[in-house]
Amino acid sequence: MENNVAIVTGAAKGIGAVISRHLDAAGAALVLADVDAAGLADVKNSLNGARAADCITVAGDLSVRAGAVDLLGAALGAFGRVDVLVNNAGGGVIKPTLEHTEETLRETIDRNLWTTLYCTLEVLPVMVEQEYGRIVNVGAESVRNGLFQHAIYNAAKGGVHGLTTGLAREFATSGITVNTVAPSMIATEQVQAIQADPELAPLLSIITDTIPMGRPGEMDEVASMVAYLASGEASYVTGQVVSVNGGSSML
Repeated sequence: MENNVAIVTGAAKGIGAVISRHLDAAGAALVLADVDAAGLADVKNSLNGARAADCITVAGDLSVRAGAVDLLGAALGAFGRVDVLVNNAGGGVIKPTLEHTEETLRETIDRNLWTTLYCTLEVLPVMVEQEYGRIVNVGAESVRNGLFQHAIYNAAKGGVHGLTTGLAREFATSGITVNTVAPSMIATEQVQAIQADPELAPLLSIITDTIPMGRPGEMDEVASMVAYLASGEASYVTGQVVSVNGGSSML
């Protein structure tokens, strides 16, 4: 990916930070985006790839169109092109469906679906003009297996999965591939904190019981799949939702 410019959203921590390090190691120039400016700076300082010095960070809210416009403008201003978009920004409120409020409903949809839609809509015209692009979304295994207390989150991530197939077909002859990586439970900092909380840990046990491998995935295991789909080697893979899930759903 030495000649690629890659945008990674939700890059300040967790899976997004690890994806950023994988793409950096592969030689891409990075544009890291998140609402957490300090976290972005920490991730940038952790990079040591050939183009790490070129990395730029953009702090802003991608759930509003202006945030995505500013992100693309910064990328084009710095590099003049965008080859890869990793729509990782997300997160949501996980709770029983009838306990959701108007605020938590909108927060979950905004973080997961609107961020993906806005960033994709901004980047697509650039990729069409270039006749090349890789869009990799981070979805959710829970969309497939109906995970406990995830209905609202699944509504948002299910939209991301559906967007993937529609765009992949529409832009298949434009040199653009669109795929989604759908992780099951992953050992992020947030999950590790829940594991240490005696009140919340039982919920994680319920989730772990759905995974034949009997463990959460590692962030590197997700990032490796994202990096492959973002590369030139994945040129014949499009419209796919690829589960990284320890076997929690199959086929």
